[in-house]
Amino acid sequence: MKKKSILIIISSVLVLLAVVAWILEKNAAPAKQGMKNMDMDKKIDSSKIHDVSLHTLLQPTNSYTIATIPAITLAKSTVQTEINAFGYLAYNTNDNGTIASRINGRIEKLYVKYRYQFVKRGQKIMDIYSPELLTAQQNLLFILKNDVANISLINAAKEKLILLGFPQEQLKQVINTQKPLFTVSVYSSYSGHIHEALIKEMINSPAAGMNEGSSLKTPELSLKEGMYLQKGQTVFKVYNPNKIWVLLNIYPSDQPLIKIGNKVKIKLEAQPTEDFRGAIYFIEPFFRTGSKTLTARMNFDNSVLKLPIGSQVTATIFSDPIKAEWLPKDAILSLGLEKVVFVKTGKGYKAHKVVTGISYKNLVQITAGITPVDSVAANAQFLMDSESFIKVQNKN
Repeated sequence: MKKKSILIIISSVLVLLAVVAWILEKNAAPAKQGMKNMDMDKKIDSSKIHDVSLHTLLQPTNSYTIATIPAITLAKSTVQTEINAFGYLAYNTNDNGTIASRINGRIEKLYVKYRYQFVKRGQKIMDIYSPELLTAQQNLLFILKNDVANISLINAAKEKLILLGFPQEQLKQVINTQKPLFTVSVYSSYSGHIHEALIKEMINSPAAGMNEGSSLKTPELSLKEGMYLQKGQTVFKVYNPNKIWVLLNIYPSDQPLIKIGNKVKIKLEAQPTEDFRGAIYFIEPFFRTGSKTLTARMNFDNSVLKLPIGSQVTATIFSDPIKAEWLPKDAILSLGLEKVVFVKTGKGYKAHKVVTGISYKNLVQITAGITPVDSVAANAQFLMDSESFIKVQNKN
């Protein structure tokens, strides 16, 4: 009886084990099928990798990029450069004159009424009363009356009056009438537009001084009749409107291309159908206040056109031909102070530092970093999403 019970228990356990084995085998079948499918997928994907080695795949992504984008090489050529620039007409400060007071005195009569008034050479500007001139005239008349034979003393008295700015015509009048003149006339020795020297003016932008508030009239002079002048004081400056400058604004990126003597073609805003030729004769070695461009000067003869100062112009500057090795701008990536390109190495590209020179249109001169036999990515930005992760290498 006892043996029979043991046999029944063993049979039950075997049956239970068989059932469990059947259930496990049934559940494992889908998993095995999935593994087979994954193995097949891996075989298919591996066929797309071709012959890229595991060492290549494990390269750091911040210094090595696997890509099949087009590659280019350095292009050695001579480029004829033309630079477009904007500018305006301004007074030539080398061709101006000054009207100064040679004596202390008071302005009795002012014949110039407003700023930028055109005056001619020999035109009367003002009449001045000067005690010093009056005393010098009286001394001359006294010598002529009491010591007419003293020629040297008479000539010295005349010369003193002339040195004090006394006009020759008025001197003859004093001698003929034997009466002193209480005022002396001041004449302009130049022709041009008159500017006040008693106030600070922007010579290269004279129109700025003409817009005071909402007034549309030309402002009158701050110099008035009855005001006193000091000996040696500059009263007016006269600028010639016929011999003027063309001032061209040159961006820093174009500065290396432009030199003194470069030919320039000018188109005027007032004469858009005509162009005028000239040459750059000076490049200012500084940035003007409030400007981020350099200024190049060109002489311009305005005697025929009589264009207003401040007229806008466009210019084409013909620079010297440049022989160099070039890359397109798209092939170069800027990292701030450094420039990099991606040099083709094996199945991918490595970032290498380069030294650039002149930039012109879509071309950048390469002066160091790579050689003509190196192939670089045609589009550097395409290979990198973030510049901060690039690890730059110097090419040996």
